[in-house]
Amino acid sequence: MTRYTNIAQSLKHSAQIYPFKRAVVYPASRDSSGRVLYSQLTFSQLDRQSDSLAAGLDSIGIGRGTRTILMVPPGMEFFLTVFAMFKVGAVPVVVDPGMGIDRMLQCLVQSRPKAFIGIEKAHVLRTLRPGFFKTVKRWVTVGRKWFWGGHTLNQLMNRFPGAPFKSVQTTENETAAIVFTTGSTGPAKGVIYTHGNFEAQIRQIQSHFQISPDEIDLPTFPLFALFDPALGMTAVIPDMDPTKPALVNPVKIVEAIENHGVTNMFASPALLNRVGKYGKENGIKLPSLRRVVSAGAPVSPANIEQFSSMLSDDTQIHTPYGATEAVPIISIGSHEILSETKKLSEYGFGMCVGRPIADTQVKLIKISDEPITRIQDLIEVPENQVGEIAVKADLVTEHYFNDANADRLAKIPDTDGKVWHRMGDLGWRDSKGRIWFCGRKAHRVETGKETLFTIPVEAIFNNHEKVYRSALAGVGPKNRQIPVVFVEPFEKISDEKQFIRELSYLAHKNPLTAGIKYIFIEYKLPVDIRHNSKIFREKLAIKAQQLITG
Repeated sequence: MTRYTNIAQSLKHSAQIYPFKRAVVYPASRDSSGRVLYSQLTFSQLDRQSDSLAAGLDSIGIGRGTRTILMVPPGMEFFLTVFAMFKVGAVPVVVDPGMGIDRMLQCLVQSRPKAFIGIEKAHVLRTLRPGFFKTVKRWVTVGRKWFWGGHTLNQLMNRFPGAPFKSVQTTENETAAIVFTTGSTGPAKGVIYTHGNFEAQIRQIQSHFQISPDEIDLPTFPLFALFDPALGMTAVIPDMDPTKPALVNPVKIVEAIENHGVTNMFASPALLNRVGKYGKENGIKLPSLRRVVSAGAPVSPANIEQFSSMLSDDTQIHTPYGATEAVPIISIGSHEILSETKKLSEYGFGMCVGRPIADTQVKLIKISDEPITRIQDLIEVPENQVGEIAVKADLVTEHYFNDANADRLAKIPDTDGKVWHRMGDLGWRDSKGRIWFCGRKAHRVETGKETLFTIPVEAIFNNHEKVYRSALAGVGPKNRQIPVVFVEPFEKISDEKQFIRELSYLAHKNPLTAGIKYIFIEYKLPVDIRHNSKIFREKLAIKAQQLITG
C-alpha cells in the first residue's frame, strides 16, 4: 500500500504548534560596539514565506521531480528555499563546496540538473564554466541578478505573497534530495534521499537524543540545520565559514551559545577541538548546553575530554556513527567513553562508536571488495572479529543516483524488499553489543602475513606525547604491502632521529605494530577541507613509495 509523506509537512506541524517561536536566527551584522544584530523568522513566518516561494517556483516550472542545484549558504534564504522545494516536490542537489570547485562541478554534471538556485557568486561560476550546466533550463538568483538570465528569489516570493500552498503529495519512496558524498576514499557519489528516509531520520534523532520542545540548536554543519524546523527547534546559524570548521573563530561560537542559551550543538571533530582548546585555556563554562553531537570523522577521546571541561557534569558529548548514506545508526556518549572505552582505544582496540540506535540492525560481515548480490551470500563474522559494518533501517538510503556499479558494491538486497548498506568501514562487536570502529576498508594494509587496520595501529603511535596524529599507509600490491606510518607532531622536532627511535620502540613493544619498520615524520598530513580529520592515505602511500625506493 502506498504511503504518502512530505518532509515539508513537519514544518507545517511545527508552525501550528509553535507559531510565534523563533525558527531561524541569523547573525545579520554588528553594531558600533561589536555586538551581534540578529534577524529572525518564526515558524509561522517561515511556513508562510516558503509557501509564497513554493508558488513562485511552481509558476516557472520548478516542480515535482525537478533536480535543482542548490548553492545557497546557511541563512534565511537557505531555509526558505529548501522547504519551498520540498513543498513543490523539487529535488535539491547538494554538493559540499569544501571538496573543491573542479570535483564539485563533476558532481553537478553527474546529477543531470534541470534547474539552478544559487547566490550571485554561484551564478558567476556557472557563467564562467557553462559546459557543466548544459542541462539546466531554469535559473534563480538569491540576491541581485546581474548579466545572466532567469529570476530572482525575491521576484518569485512576491508573485503570490501570502498565498497558502498545498504541498505536493509525495510518497515515502519518492526522491526528496540528492546529497553527494565527500569522496574521501573514492569518487563522490550522489546519495538518493527519499521523503521516507528523512522522516525516519527525524524520528530517530528526536527519540535517541530526547529533543524537547524548548530546544535551541547551533548547527555548525548546514545540512543538519534542516532537521531543526522539523523537530521544532530554533536554529541559530553560527557566524562562521561552514566549509572551514578547523579555522572557526571560537569566540564567535561561544558568543552564539551565550547569546541564545543554546541547548544543542552539532560540531565536527575539528571544530570541537578548536573551540574546546580555547574554552579550556580560558576557563569558559557553557551551562546551557544539554548535549553536544560530534560526527563526520572519528572523534578522539582526548578531544572529547578537552571540550567536556566547558560542560556541566550531566551534559554529554554524543558521537553518533554513520555516513551520508545512513546517519545516525550507532551512538555512544562521552561518559561511557571517558570512563571505560578510552583506555581500550589507546591500547589499540579501535574507536568505540556505541550500540545501534532504535531498531537499526547491524551486521559484521566477512571483509571483501566484491559485490554481494544476494542476502544468502552474506557471511557474518563471529563476535570479537573484525568485519565490514553493514546496516539496515528505515533511514538507510537504498540507491545512488545513476550509479549502478556503486549500488552493486554497497547495497545487499534483503528478502523483505529493503537493502543492507555496506558502510565501507571495518569494526568488531564486543560482548556488550558495542561496535568498535577500526578504519576504512579501503585503507587496510595486507602484508601477506597479517592485515593491519588504521585506527588500532595509529592509536599506538598517538600515545607518544609529541604526536598530534598519525596515518598508516600501505606500499605495494595487495597481499604483499609494506606498512608505513607517517606521524604529525604537535610542533617542530629538534632531534628527529631520536624521535623516530622512540616511535620505533613504541611500535616494537606492541604486537599490533611490531612488524612496522618504516616511520616518517610529516609535519602536515594531507586532510580533507571539511573535517580536517579524514586523512588522504592514498597520497601518503605514493610519497612512502618514493621514500622507500629512493
